[in-house]
Amino acid sequence: MRRPLVIMSPKWILRHKLATSSLEELANGEFNNVIADPSIDAAAAKRVVLCSGKVYYDLVKKREELGSDDVAILRAEQLYPFPHKAFAAELKKYPNATDLVWTQDEPQNQGAWFFVQHYIHENMTEGQRLGYSGRAASASPAVGYSHLHQEQQKALVDGAFGKIKGFVLTK
Repeated sequence: MRRPLVIMSPKWILRHKLATSSLEELANGEFNNVIADPSIDAAAAKRVVLCSGKVYYDLVKKREELGSDDVAILRAEQLYPFPHKAFAAELKKYPNATDLVWTQDEPQNQGAWFFVQHYIHENMTEGQRLGYSGRAASASPAVGYSHLHQEQQKALVDGAFGKIKGFVLTK
């Protein structure tokens, strides 16, 4: 069955060095609903940061700055319909991860957090905790000031790697 592909992303991703595909991938590859983290040993991961969209590139940069080798970044490239089987299969690859953190650019009430949290929770194993790192709920999608946006962006990326705060789902 053929489905249209709709991609909503900023233009700067078109020029980002990490957002590339080889000609072989373009010719013979396929769309992946969930993209695993190939740069981390799955057994060593103690935390899995879950995200969708351009925030992934900020998270990779922060992980490199920290030199963290125990944090995996798992990307959900399709949110609806949610890819239950693919997501569950990828999450099971991290058996020692105790913390899961959903990270998003959008304010809490405008991004995917409220939609995906129960899907993530149903795939968690005993003892895992799920937290949120992102902007606080807001009536507008942007703060309107560049310096404030940068502060919030830094805080949400730092929060993805820091102590889980606020509302935490436990299994």
